[in-house]
Amino acid sequence: MSSRPAAGGGRWVEVEPARVARWTEGFAERHGPPTTTVLGYGLLLTAPDGATAELHTPPGARPAPDLPGFVGAAAAPRRIGLLLARKGAVAVGVAEGLDLVVSKVDTRYVQGRTAAGGWSQQRFARRRDNQAKAALGDAAELAVRLLLPEVSTLAALVCGGDRRAVETVLADRRLAPLAALRAGRLLDVPEPRHAVLVAAVSAARAVHILVR
Repeated sequence: MSSRPAAGGGRWVEVEPARVARWTEGFAERHGPPTTTVLGYGLLLTAPDGATAELHTPPGARPAPDLPGFVGAAAAPRRIGLLLARKGAVAVGVAEGLDLVVSKVDTRYVQGRTAAGGWSQQRFARRRDNQAKAALGDAAELAVRLLLPEVSTLAALVCGGDRRAVETVLADRRLAPLAALRAGRLLDVPEPRHAVLVAAVSAARAVHILVR
């Protein structure tokens, strides 16, 4: 479980699906038995002392009308597509529950930044941009080859890395069916590697809870 401050107050908590039931029990023990309201994002728990917990339905899980249903849906196995992209690297995969059943990582050299005043700074910048575009082009091809054939079996597509890089990849017209499955969640990941892709499976399935 991880926690971070939330804009506007409160904090975001990320909870493994298998631990959500115990987390809500602890919330009730601390603040009193809550009432449950179904909202567009998932469930709102409102405790007698005024504390609230927004339980956001994780990507690909079905909406639920009550807390037991939410817990069951969050923990249920489902196929999720993963697309992690930064300028010089991409990782794609398909997770079946917690298992990564399809995976591929591709890294392409993109020249780093140099201090201003070097030889032909504009030429250097153009070269770097061209390298980045080529890398993202390769990333789109990888997604077409590995993810597009799986699209009919996926409950959601979860992306991570650099938002602009991800959107550039998904702008490829061939990937429109995949882009339609994209979840709102963007995973904060370092440069994609296989270990990063494996860790992204749990992050994609985690239940996000806003506590105030």
